[in-house]
This record gives sequence, C-alpha cells and structure tokens, in this order.
Amino acid sequence: MKGSRQSLDYEQNIERLNDIIRESEHIAFLGGAGVSTESGIPDFRSKDGLYRKTEKRFRSYRPEYLLSHECLRSEPEVFFDYFRRNLDARQVLPNAAHLKLAEMERAGKLDGIVTQNIDGLHQKAGSKAVWEIHGSAMHSHCISCGKTFDADFVFDNQEKTPHCPDCGKMVRPDVTLYGEMLPDEAYENAVNLMNTADCLIIGGTSLEVGSAARMAHLFHGPHLIIINKGKTKMEAMAELVFHDSIGKVLSEIRL
Repeated sequence: MKGSRQSLDYEQNIERLNDIIRESEHIAFLGGAGVSTESGIPDFRSKDGLYRKTEKRFRSYRPEYLLSHECLRSEPEVFFDYFRRNLDARQVLPNAAHLKLAEMERAGKLDGIVTQNIDGLHQKAGSKAVWEIHGSAMHSHCISCGKTFDADFVFDNQEKTPHCPDCGKMVRPDVTLYGEMLPDEAYENAVNLMNTADCLIIGGTSLEVGSAARMAHLFHGPHLIIINKGKTKMEAMAELVFHDSIGKVLSEIRL
C-alpha cells in the first residue's frame, strides 16, 4: 500500500504542477549542478562530486583554491591544468531537463533561466534567455585587450597558459572564480527575473551556495516548486517538492 500511496501522491503532484504551469504567466527557473549531472557532468560537493575525486597531482591543493582567482593569478599553469582536465563539457549533450526548459521557453511559458552551471548546456538545448551567474566555460577573453575566444581556444591550446595572439597577455575563461564578483549583466537580469516571476521552479540545487540562495530569496510570487534528489533549503516555503530526477519531473509538464 505504501508504494501505491507514494505513486498516487506523485501523480497528484504532477497534476498540480501542470495546473500551476497553466495558471502562471511569468515562470522562472533557478538551477544548479544537479541539472547537469543527468548529462554525466559531476557536481562539486556530493560523494561522487568533483571535489571528492581530485587527481593525485592536485591533492596538495584545496579544491576551492584550484578554481579561485588566487590560483589563476599565482599559479596559472596549475589552474589551467585542472580546468582543462575537469571542466571541458564541449562533447556533453543536454538532457531531458534542458530540453523541456527550452521547449517551455519556445511555448512562451518560461521567461528565463538563472543557472549556476558553466557548461552551456541550456543554450545547446535551445534556450535563449539564460543568465549564467557563475559565468561560462564556453567562451574566454584576453585579460588585457579584451579579445574574445570560443571554448576551443582554452581547452585545445598547447600552451600551459594560453596567451592572446594579438597582445600576448593571458586568455582566461569567462567563469566566475572563487574570490570574484558575479558578472553584472547576468546578475542584474537574474534579479529582474526573480522579482517579476509569479512561479519559480528551483531544480538541481540544495541552495547551499550563497549566490543561488540569495537569488531564491528574491522571489516573492505565489508558486514555488522545488525539484531535487536531496533535501533543499526553503522546502517549507514551497507549494510542491519533488525528491526525484529533475529530467523525469520536468518531462511530465504538458504544454
């Protein structure tokens, strides 16, 4: 009976989810690493996360240091070695969650996505209104002249530290590293999205990272939906909570 009861609750919650989607006029999505784990990209802090699987060559470093502004400035060869080995998502494909969110945007049911992920999978799936508050590994720039490059320039570069072909200065990925401010444009657009939404779907994040938690608390609309396999802060405030695969749950949305 317990299994039948859980199944019934799930089906009822899916029906309510679809009712909310139909009723809402301004839906926003706030996502974290759990959105991309279903594409095979590890998160950072879980038992199978990137920080728990550090290669031997990097074990003398704190994981956060390896993705910090301090490491980029002081030990750029270490930074780029770690970055290239662990954050190359160019061949990774979007999963069901990315594809459904893109479908929702095309249908006029999703105003935009705020993501902590730097893998570019939302755009690869077809989403346009994506605000990457932690930047993106899919493009880079020269720290001196500002010339921009695609992901291939950093990941395929034979130099231990990539340099600009025009001015000779370092080229770095457009990711927000530890010790850096969030990108202004993405942050401002994300704030506007949270402030105007009447429905917020939070997916694939425990809201432990400060930037995501701050974003979530900016939302004051009537419908908060949380989808995450693990426990997530703010569940007490949510109308619906799914401890399940985000791709599975979002795929149940009927447009």
